[in-house]
Amino acid sequence: MTNPIEGGITKPPKSLGPKILIEGAPGTGKTHSIGTLVDWAERNGKEVFVLFAENGLPSLLNYWGNQNKPVPECLHYYTCVTRPLTLDQLLKAADNCGKLSYESLIKISDPDRMKDTSSFYKILQAVANFQDERTGKNYGSFTEWGTDRILVIDSLTTLGNAIMKMVTGVKIPSQNDYGQAQNHLMNFLGLLCDGCVIPVVLIAHVSRETDEVSGSVKLMTQAIGKAISGQIPRFFPDVILTVKEGASFFWDTAAYGVDTKATNLPIASKQKPDFSGIMDKWLSREKN
Repeated sequence: MTNPIEGGITKPPKSLGPKILIEGAPGTGKTHSIGTLVDWAERNGKEVFVLFAENGLPSLLNYWGNQNKPVPECLHYYTCVTRPLTLDQLLKAADNCGKLSYESLIKISDPDRMKDTSSFYKILQAVANFQDERTGKNYGSFTEWGTDRILVIDSLTTLGNAIMKMVTGVKIPSQNDYGQAQNHLMNFLGLLCDGCVIPVVLIAHVSRETDEVSGSVKLMTQAIGKAISGQIPRFFPDVILTVKEGASFFWDTAAYGVDTKATNLPIASKQKPDFSGIMDKWLSREKN
């Protein structure tokens, strides 16, 4: 399928899929909730492709395991975990830290950072030709998919770490390094949200930061540094906070001190963590 957003078309087609940011603290059910999206896709003849940039696959598979149900065939996944620094790299960094000043540390270049293909490059390769781990089948680039396919990326935090590792390797990052890494991330988010027609779900963590506009302390999207945290939600019409209260899990689009957005959901707290409401509303618009 040719991407209808390319070629100078400024008005997106009515079939443009929803772009959803699911964010919250660890253990609040972000990855687990993707199971409801897969179940919805199975009922509606869609397919879900999950790119794991961290080890979230067991959490998702538990969604069906806990119900003693088989994993739906419409789920496809690929794991592309960022390789940790080696012991030799850590030793070298520690040695440099003991010998060099801060000014010298931020100026050195890590010659080993590209010894292996960078983690971010591998992530880009994975979405440029998505290979299902379950079957080994290749599905091509997400930019060429239609709205019968849904892309999920888990998670933004690990994606940012992969980008920083590509830019700096093991060295101390400078302000320029942060700027370069942030630019890579924002360009990728722009491609996900504005450069393709498919529905996209991005899973992210949150951190407590000072909002540069209001000056208040808020829960903000955890990204690379602090400068772009407040800019990330603008890409997504639906920004949902995940919450755990005791043994119960909820979605919240009305929480105080969080930049949530509710284009396809009610503005309310303690909502059931289920993608069906968002996807049904989108599907009804697409059919009309």
